[in-house]
Amino acid sequence: MSTRQLAIAFVTLGTLWGSSFVAIDLGLPYFPPLEFAGLRFLIAGVVILAYAWLTTPRWRPRGRREWTLAGVAGAFLIGGHHSFLYLGQQYLSGAVAAIVVSLGPVLTALFAVAILDAHLSALDGLGFAFGLFGVLLVAQPGIAEESSLPLAERIAALDPGALLAGDMTGIVLVFFAAASFALGGVLTRTIETTLPMRTVQAWAMLIGAALLMLTGGLRGESLAAIRWTPTAGISLLYLGLVSGAGAFLIYFTLLDRLGPAQVNLIGYLEPAAATVLSWLVLGQLIDTLTALGFAAIIAGFVCIQRRSLVNLFVRQSSPTSD
Repeated sequence: MSTRQLAIAFVTLGTLWGSSFVAIDLGLPYFPPLEFAGLRFLIAGVVILAYAWLTTPRWRPRGRREWTLAGVAGAFLIGGHHSFLYLGQQYLSGAVAAIVVSLGPVLTALFAVAILDAHLSALDGLGFAFGLFGVLLVAQPGIAEESSLPLAERIAALDPGALLAGDMTGIVLVFFAAASFALGGVLTRTIETTLPMRTVQAWAMLIGAALLMLTGGLRGESLAAIRWTPTAGISLLYLGLVSGAGAFLIYFTLLDRLGPAQVNLIGYLEPAAATVLSWLVLGQLIDTLTALGFAAIIAGFVCIQRRSLVNLFVRQSSPTSD
């Protein structure tokens, strides 16, 4: 692939994953949330498993270590992450949820310190502070929803203590979604195998789908409660086939060509795509304070991932980078 084709694939993937937040918004009125998520990844997992069977020499895990990897990925990256995300999006718009989820790389660095004994510098600490401040700006505790205060006064009126007293259900749930994904990403680093990434992802989706549907059943959710309408069917198929299986096929290509450090930058294209699509499809807009929160989270990411970003830009500026 040429540099232009890689750039197009990168933007396409970010747009597809950003659009998933909007598709979830569209589908949630018709589905119990966890059964909705479970069905999505059942569809995507079957497609990716078929792809792994056709394109890799190893289409299923073997041995305890490989099944542990698939299980951890399924439990945290798929099951835990999407259970909290789908529950949280009952209270938040997809655009706001995407911004909170973008805190994931910052939380990943924090878990790496705790689990992998990574070094924490002063600039890393500043990055964490930026990330948490960004979430505070998105949550806007202590500020009435209908408040028309000027921007500076809205920031001054933020009350961190109100995070516990107010109705922050959606923000807290989506924060846990980001934390689950970050924790899963760190835990999977500790399990080294030769299992192809496509196979790992396929089984993670299927295990995650089973866990989501089981948890939904324990919550009293039922597939019988689904209201099948054209919107419900389109949102499910879109999430399962387009922003699920289709997007992951693009992801595998980019992962092979660019590596995980560069591909992870897609996480910061997703909220922008989700915001634009939420406006176009649902008429939803984020306010200025929420946009500033996203900027603060990006600043936190830059502080923590500064070395990887410098190496990335140096490599891209090299005459042999293509």
